[in-house]
Amino acid sequence: MLREVRTENGVVRGLPAADPRVTSFKGIPFAAPPVGELRWKAPQPAKDWDGVLDCYKFAPISMQHIPGLDETNIYTREWNVDPDIPMDEDCLYLNVWTPAKKTDEKLPVFVWYFGGGLREGNPAEMEFDGERIARRGVVVVTVNYRLNCFGFLSHPELTAENPEAPANFGHLDQQAGTRWVKRNIAAFGGDPENITIGGQSAGALSVIAQLCSPQNEGLFQKAIVMSGLIISPYKPAFMKTFTHKEMEEWGVKFFDFLGVKTLAEARQIDAVTLRDKNEEFCNKEMLMWSTVPDGKYLLGQSDSDFLKGRRMNVPLIVGGTVGESMGVMGVRSMDDFRKIAERSFPEHAERYLELIGPDYPTAADRTRVNGAEMAARVMKTFDKKFGNDNTVYLYKFNPTMPGYDHPGTFHSSDLWFHFETLAKCWRPFTGKHYDLARQMCNALSFFFKKGDPNGLDITGLPQPLWKPFSLEEPNVMFWGDDPVSYVEENTELKDLLVQIYCEQLG
Repeated sequence: MLREVRTENGVVRGLPAADPRVTSFKGIPFAAPPVGELRWKAPQPAKDWDGVLDCYKFAPISMQHIPGLDETNIYTREWNVDPDIPMDEDCLYLNVWTPAKKTDEKLPVFVWYFGGGLREGNPAEMEFDGERIARRGVVVVTVNYRLNCFGFLSHPELTAENPEAPANFGHLDQQAGTRWVKRNIAAFGGDPENITIGGQSAGALSVIAQLCSPQNEGLFQKAIVMSGLIISPYKPAFMKTFTHKEMEEWGVKFFDFLGVKTLAEARQIDAVTLRDKNEEFCNKEMLMWSTVPDGKYLLGQSDSDFLKGRRMNVPLIVGGTVGESMGVMGVRSMDDFRKIAERSFPEHAERYLELIGPDYPTAADRTRVNGAEMAARVMKTFDKKFGNDNTVYLYKFNPTMPGYDHPGTFHSSDLWFHFETLAKCWRPFTGKHYDLARQMCNALSFFFKKGDPNGLDITGLPQPLWKPFSLEEPNVMFWGDDPVSYVEENTELKDLLVQIYCEQLG
């Protein structure tokens, strides 16, 4: 097994995973510590080291509010369980799980970006253990990146100081980590020409941003977007997006809140104070630092650009949990339906109300169009319009989720299954859940290898055939208690909602 590997900066030593056929390397530096004068700058090259660097444990997580304190939060129960987890501004490290015995195996590579609203999260979370995927002949890499104001602040002084990389530092960290993989992964037995990037929630939005960045051509060959394309035509459900200029104005307000006048002064604030002041400011202003079109890393708003086909043309898996699907927000009566429709799309309001029918709450159920399915329909509508040929596989996740809290398939609940890490969860999963996780992890691994999620289960039997999604044949893989592939129903209501959304995108 590959227990010691020479990277571009020096030799790293890993440990056998629970399965000794897999070696894990935790805490490999891929860039210089983004501290002092490097705070709010694009990641810089890591320094070389002498001897062998023991990569036995995860590096500190990015600066963020202390996890595990709010016991009423479902994610505290689920995996943010350790308030004492080490945290540091020096956070640009990645982790590798490899099953390779030698360097020339050219195994497929999976690079993962965690979620958390670009505000929180880390690659040391229990559900992200890469061992089970690695056992299927895949090299798995999880990349840490800067968050909240450390990773996504914009400010006029930053733009003036470095116009080539004025913002989106967390995404530049992800990009730098993936470029490190491209340069170094062959030493771990991986194939630098067969890289799949993937992420969930804000990690999925990060994947979308990477796909839309003109700087990434050829960096990876496939992508997975989990719970990142959950869209609705109802304007109350829209996430607020900002221009770079608007985010710079928020940066000026933030400096005023900090009591500093210059970038140099802001770089002198210690990381813990900056973290806490950022939490106070964002809670007060109801602000989340986010991805912006800065004219360099991103030319436009990445979510709309992605749907409109302004992205790298690579095979995609997209999907999400049924429980997180967005219906109509704030609806209590049919009169609410009418008000929302007339405010959001007045020219289509009457037809919309006619299609959902006169009754409530049945009408609410009929309008709960799955957000991931709707996004796929919008994406394929623009692909058809512009002549793009992009393979997309769509899934919906909705098994029974056990536990005293009866959570349903809440946002992120599929992560235990995709990584096949159910044994680390407190929930009383049973055999059907482990069977489902095995098949979901299989499908991802097949996709990593050949861009197609189909293949034989370890039972020797083929998994349910997962066909690509198209407007003519909207195929879906339904990951439930009894996994099945099927063709989604085309309805007038879905057609109208897609038309509305496409018109709003322009």
